[in-house]
Amino acid sequence: MTTATNTVQANSESNVWEGGQAPFGVKYGKLMMWYFLLSDAFTFAAFLISYGAIRYTVGQDIWPEPNKVFEAFPLLGHGYPLLFVSLMTFILILSSVFMVRAVQEGHQMNKKGVILWLGFTIIGGIAFLSCQAWEWAHLIHNGMTMTSPITYEIGGHGSGAVFVGPLAFGQLFFTITGFHGFHVTTGVVINIIVFLNVVFGTYEKKKNYDMVEKVGLYWHFVDLVWVFVFLGFYLL
Repeated sequence: MTTATNTVQANSESNVWEGGQAPFGVKYGKLMMWYFLLSDAFTFAAFLISYGAIRYTVGQDIWPEPNKVFEAFPLLGHGYPLLFVSLMTFILILSSVFMVRAVQEGHQMNKKGVILWLGFTIIGGIAFLSCQAWEWAHLIHNGMTMTSPITYEIGGHGSGAVFVGPLAFGQLFFTITGFHGFHVTTGVVINIIVFLNVVFGTYEKKKNYDMVEKVGLYWHFVDLVWVFVFLGFYLL
């Protein structure tokens, strides 16, 4: 009896490690999305590492102070350090929560739920891009471009003390945030296409909402990258 039990247990343990025909059970489309996100993560990592290296080389003493550069808020004017970019971050993170709900509704084959939450996700993405467009326009209007150094007054308007930051700050800021903004724009376009497919019942016919989950992975990745961009440019 003991010998038979040990044999069954040994066979069971062996089967666990053999894996079978599909050890991970990952569908091809989702696996390819993970490969793409991994390669894209290396690109963003290269940008951010370059930013850190240049900032370290230039020196903290002459690097622009985020609380001074990013202190404007639409309709309220100046004097609100990091408030607007905090709102942008909140909008993007909230859109990621909406995407989670869309994926959950897709697992339940709830078409109306997917339409609702995916629609909110798209609105969040458009709102974030609108905020970023305003921020870029404001900074450019105040003299910050990729070909001129950032300048701003120290101690409030009319103080006479002017800080001139390195040219690299504007170049890095517009390049990295622009690259991220391009990803958000791409995500919004893809989400709209998927949204229309949901409305027309494309995934109902296929009896799965796998595409919603795939674009959800991309959207969460874009949100995660923004956390590092926010940390590097706005907080440190």
